[in-house]
Amino acid sequence: MIRVRNIKVNIDNNTSLDKIIEKKLNVKVLNYNIVKKSIDARKELLFVYTFDIEIDNEEEFLNKNKNIDIFKTPQEDYNFEITGTNPVTSRPIIVGSGPAGLFLGYVLAENGYKPLIIERGEKIEDRVKTVEKFWESNELNPDSNVQFGEGGAGTFSDGKLNTLVKDKLFRMKKVFEIFVENGAPEEIMYDYKPHIGTDVLRTVVTNIRNKIISFGGEFRYNTKLTDINITNDSVSSIIVNDKEEIKCDYLFLAIGHSARDTFKVLQSKNIDMKSKPFAVGVRIEHRQEDINRSLYKEHYNKLGPASYKLTYNTASGRGVYSFCMCPGGYVVNASSEKNRLAINGMSNYKRDSKIANSALVVSVTPKDYGEDLFDGVRFQQELEEKAYKLGNGKIPCQKYVDFVNNKETTSFEFEPLTKGSYAGSNLNLLLPKYITESIKEAMTHFKKQIDCFEKDDSILLGIESRTSSPITIIRDEQGESNIKGIYPVGEGAGYAGGITTSAMDGLKQAENFAKKYRP
Repeated sequence: MIRVRNIKVNIDNNTSLDKIIEKKLNVKVLNYNIVKKSIDARKELLFVYTFDIEIDNEEEFLNKNKNIDIFKTPQEDYNFEITGTNPVTSRPIIVGSGPAGLFLGYVLAENGYKPLIIERGEKIEDRVKTVEKFWESNELNPDSNVQFGEGGAGTFSDGKLNTLVKDKLFRMKKVFEIFVENGAPEEIMYDYKPHIGTDVLRTVVTNIRNKIISFGGEFRYNTKLTDINITNDSVSSIIVNDKEEIKCDYLFLAIGHSARDTFKVLQSKNIDMKSKPFAVGVRIEHRQEDINRSLYKEHYNKLGPASYKLTYNTASGRGVYSFCMCPGGYVVNASSEKNRLAINGMSNYKRDSKIANSALVVSVTPKDYGEDLFDGVRFQQELEEKAYKLGNGKIPCQKYVDFVNNKETTSFEFEPLTKGSYAGSNLNLLLPKYITESIKEAMTHFKKQIDCFEKDDSILLGIESRTSSPITIIRDEQGESNIKGIYPVGEGAGYAGGITTSAMDGLKQAENFAKKYRP
């Protein structure tokens, strides 16, 4: 096949894509696939495509066309090789069933390793009921919530899959193929900003679980890792739920960024870890129509909900950036510890809530919170405790104009859209001054890119504290920690940030295992 890039099509053009390609290239198209689709809204509103096309006499066509945007379709297949010769002595155990654990388990199971996946939370069907009950009553289950349970924290999110990482081994393509095979929309294979949506993602997670089981894998829910037994610097067994011992020679830690108690267990076993920078801040809500008008101008009603990504460096050198932007979404109470409150963003597949939200966070480092391993965790917890008290257990919210004027909000021009109760507050009482001042400085800059961004009625909500893990579990080039047989993986281990990169890291660790062991 032949790859053709940079074919621009006006969004009002109703001509079939094959006819558009034929007109552009003056050739008969036998077949085509969309490789990439994005939007160019700088002047007229255009879709920009990359296609793989099938035509007669491809070599002759390539010889006549030396355009850099026309070339032979490259080989872009993911290749999983089993080159290890050591026999496995017990089934691999994966701790956690978020994206890292699920995709690691999928590839291992597909290739005959029959992993056991243990999950402290509930399976997705039960977890959804538990979370919805929490949003209604504020009754928290510390082991099954927005952070913990089958599917991981990403299950209650927008299901965004875009990432900027380079993917020379095509792990990302494999991840997307697995998603589509298990019920995700096919357009994620080519959309510039692909997303699944939390409603569709729940079905996809269920299908992935069933596929892993059909391959010979096993799941155990409500099963929490509480201790690790180590013999001669190698893992020998694990303890779950404080009482049951399971033989274990290969332990994959896909624990997620909020498993603070599990990090304590690892520290007690002298597993090498180090602190890492992260970011904290707020979420910001706008009317989705305002965002659409700002980004798409007169074309705002011709496309779906617009999204954005914003970055800024303050005069003091701090990074401020948008994170996990959720068009047509909700802000959700994402707490996982009693008397502490954290939030996240969520959208369904249709993104039809009329409200846009995004995290607006400021980078922090050990210079801000301390050099000890758990100082970052304690920093997060202190902010979450303050947020809980400030809102009396509800999500604290504030209009932007009141935030600037250091005034408590008592009424809103449009109501905050949340899953879980909210209360008008003053977020200046929650955040350190260097964070509030950084956000205020950045907002003025962001208004230059999105003219509605600094509107008085924009709503800030707190606190966004779980942007990434504050701890890295150190691993070597073969993927192992200093304790033989323990493989850190995913966002919680400090090697990913989001659904896609976590899933890709799961594939990477499966590859590392297959280089050493055969099924």
